[in-house]
Amino acid sequence: MINVTKAYLPPLAEYSQYLEGIWERGWLTNNGPLVQQLETDLNQYLDGSQVQFLSNGTIALQIAIKALDLSGEIITTPFSYVATTTAILWENCEPVFVDIEDQTFCIDAAKIEAAITPRTTAILATHVYGYPCDVLAIESIAQRHNLKVIYDGAHAFGVRVHGRPLLSYGDLATCSFHATKLFHTVEGGAIVMNDEELARNVWLYKSFGHIGDEYFTLGVNGKNSEFHAAMGLCNLPRVSEFIRQRQQLATIYTSELAGLGLQYPAPAEPSLEYNYAYFPIVFASESQMHQVKEYLLSHEISTRRYFFPSLNKLPYHTGADCPISEDISRRVLCLPFYQDLAPADVRRIAQLIQAACR
Repeated sequence: MINVTKAYLPPLAEYSQYLEGIWERGWLTNNGPLVQQLETDLNQYLDGSQVQFLSNGTIALQIAIKALDLSGEIITTPFSYVATTTAILWENCEPVFVDIEDQTFCIDAAKIEAAITPRTTAILATHVYGYPCDVLAIESIAQRHNLKVIYDGAHAFGVRVHGRPLLSYGDLATCSFHATKLFHTVEGGAIVMNDEELARNVWLYKSFGHIGDEYFTLGVNGKNSEFHAAMGLCNLPRVSEFIRQRQQLATIYTSELAGLGLQYPAPAEPSLEYNYAYFPIVFASESQMHQVKEYLLSHEISTRRYFFPSLNKLPYHTGADCPISEDISRRVLCLPFYQDLAPADVRRIAQLIQAACR
């Protein structure tokens, strides 16, 4: 079976060196030296941004909302993983869905202002598949209306735009370091910010709100362990190579699938330095998507409807119609894509898609 994703594992001997240090110190969690080192290295990788390493990307979203003291309505995208919406609901806020662009599949910045009400406190937008939202337009809107901005950057690690890391935009950006991501720590996530006081508050929120016997605020357990940090320290130096390998595979897919009339996300920003996080394709119809998905599965090739459904159609919280998101979500399919995928397998998958479409 060829899976849709596959986690990269570094050489066992390299990871074991970190394990030996953990065994010697007996320090497993609670802001250990490897967690501190990973945060320092991530700060440097992200050009000096403040990074807090967390247990997963969902708790990162929840803490981000709490750290900015948000309430009322949060404008958000219907085309994202479900955690984007459920984090808003979990923090007792109201998601207000704004439809997406038909090229990048990110929230359409031109439609945001029409959704702002006196109860709006923030914009929470997703950099879909690692393609950037219109960060400059969203920043301008937020400034005019005194709104906070959070970016769900679960797919955005390693992306740069306008000469900056994409994760450096917004009041806060969150990231997922789940095993399926380009850069992973097995389980994990982060909040990225450019404000030291905000970074301290995030640290307290992830650490039960206290330091020793001094209690400052409410908090939860959002910490991560030395074992997860060790995996991150192994993988971080390899990110550039991962991106290069994925770019080569994307080129093969695009070439081999030419002529089928497929749609791909099309970034509008010429300064984009992309990370090749996923390889999504959009078919002409939902029935064609199902036909290809089932045909590939019959040849032991796994794909994923990522994202489906459009989040404004969730059974436990519905929102206004978002026709572009609803349409794309019905027709999109993510193909197997990871740096260890053999080029020959990419060609075979493409040939099977050609056959299924015929």
